[in-house]
Amino acid sequence: MKFKYVRIQGKVLARNTKYALGIFSLFQKLLNEGVMIEEDVGLFKEIDQWFSEELPYPPQCMRRENVVCFFKTENSELMMKMMNPLMWLLERYHQEYFVVYTNTPGEIVYEDDYQVVVKAGFDPVYQDMMPNWTPEEKLKELEEDGK
Repeated sequence: MKFKYVRIQGKVLARNTKYALGIFSLFQKLLNEGVMIEEDVGLFKEIDQWFSEELPYPPQCMRRENVVCFFKTENSELMMKMMNPLMWLLERYHQEYFVVYTNTPGEIVYEDDYQVVVKAGFDPVYQDMMPNWTPEEKLKELEEDGK
């Protein structure tokens, strides 16, 4: 399956968007905590500057609306090469992250050649635990093995 969009995000949810922090927010958090060594801060700032110069800054993001961004995969090859050192830095500082690919990011409120911005900030919907679909024989076997 070919996906249209990609987003790199952490585990921590932003209070305003109720969405996982994106990669640049993860780095702002690290910068604010002062945990990165000077060389790594310089690398992040260099890559951040490249993104600032190469990609439009969506007005919804400037206004700090409840939105999140996804990169378009069709134009993401160079962007992802720029992201590789950032993902390495996240691992260096023990920051869990996920690379999320999707065709359905949500309601798009902004789009340019490189990215889309989608509405966020909705309350999560929780579902009760689904019934176990493990066959009964396997469950009994696991119980007998003490697992």
